[in-house]
Amino acid sequence: MSRTARLGLFILAALVIFGSGVLLIGNRQYLFSRTYRLQAGFDTVAGLDDGAVVRSGGVRVGIVDKIRMPRRSGEKVTVVMKLRKATQEVIKKDSVASIETEGLLGAKFVAVSFGSPESEPIRDGDGIAGRPPLDLGELAKKASDALTNVDAAAAGMRSIAAKIDRGEGTVGALVNDKKIYQDLSRSMAEAKASVTGLHESVEALKHNWLVRGFFNRRGYFDPKELTAHEIAALPGRPALKTFVYAAKDLFDKPDTAQLKHEKSLDEVGKFLEATPFGLAVVTAYTGLEGEKDKNLELTRARAMVVREYLTKKFKVDDALIKTKGMGEDARTDGKRADRVEILAYPKGSEGPVTRTR
Repeated sequence: MSRTARLGLFILAALVIFGSGVLLIGNRQYLFSRTYRLQAGFDTVAGLDDGAVVRSGGVRVGIVDKIRMPRRSGEKVTVVMKLRKATQEVIKKDSVASIETEGLLGAKFVAVSFGSPESEPIRDGDGIAGRPPLDLGELAKKASDALTNVDAAAAGMRSIAAKIDRGEGTVGALVNDKKIYQDLSRSMAEAKASVTGLHESVEALKHNWLVRGFFNRRGYFDPKELTAHEIAALPGRPALKTFVYAAKDLFDKPDTAQLKHEKSLDEVGKFLEATPFGLAVVTAYTGLEGEKDKNLELTRARAMVVREYLTKKFKVDDALIKTKGMGEDARTDGKRADRVEILAYPKGSEGPVTRTR
């Protein structure tokens, strides 16, 4: 083979390798695919870099196009993602973006949740909610502190056990002196009686005109009432009728379960009186603001007071009216997040319902 032919083959091979590299990089960077951009805000991106992978349902669907710092204090860091066009079928307005890690020490990536079928479709340039990333360093520190406290507690228990074995201290004397044990038992019985009396006093205070305003504003007396009629999960079949109310249209204040416009619920009661149904579930939701546990308690309380109104005012079988406090909802637009939904299911939907405590 001549020198010219060998040179030609070398150039051809180099071009093939170069072209393959361009195609590979282009595919990974979605240079040759139809894409759209989506953005989410975070207080911190926890080491996420440009070009990081974006996954949805565990599948690689895009990359982080750029990360923009806020212009002023108080704003969030904006992560702009480039995603395949086909993902617009499953990623909706109520999807949530979170920053996660491959394993414990792997690379950072962005996970985008699927949206609900009834949510609005996403468009190029739209934003979705961002969930704060898990700080592994802080988690490790708390775990280390917890282990240290456990070791210290174990050492303390060993020291106490040794003293008891030697008959030192009150407990040591108690083990060896029957009279001290009898005196202690008598004191504990008296203390129990005092606690019972205190509990009865607290119950009386709930109905005292001086302090009952606090319980009325809160919307309920006993936290145990909140789950007395709660169902474990919603039925899997479609509802016969759904009523939706914004929380501000029913309750006195954003953080209370006290009904203010209960007359708005009369249409629900009249429907349940006139329509044969198998099950009705009062559900309540809040947005992402505030503490998660407090939001769950608030939604349980709101569902409970709505159920009480319907069962007391209308002639319905109260055994078929259940509640479900749903807590936080990622759909943060004002029309969707803070709301009450009453779902009436047809006969045959009763099924086994589980009361939780």
